[in-house]
Amino acid sequence: MSDGIYIRQGKSRSLNIATATVVATVPGDFSLGQCRLVRVQVLVAGTAGGAAYDTAAQAGGTAANQIGAWPNTVGSYLIDMPCLAGICIVPGAGQTVAVSYD
Repeated sequence: MSDGIYIRQGKSRSLNIATATVVATVPGDFSLGQCRLVRVQVLVAGTAGGAAYDTAAQAGGTAANQIGAWPNTVGSYLIDMPCLAGICIVPGAGQTVAVSYD
């Protein structure tokens, strides 16, 4: 791009997530950047929907830091949300998902 702006496109990925997983963390000094969850691909529907949280801890997901949710339906879901602590993916019961992030 001519204006020098970097558009986040989800250049990192984590595949076959079936349990709560932290896929990215942000350094304590926010001047070093942030991370962004771009897309969730539900591979196995399961019996409940899943969610993503802005936290660097597996057990840190709460309603206060939830950044996105998806149903228990196979498909691709755009989240495109910046995170300041990290990205924790919590698939629903029986779900398997893949995510892209920066």
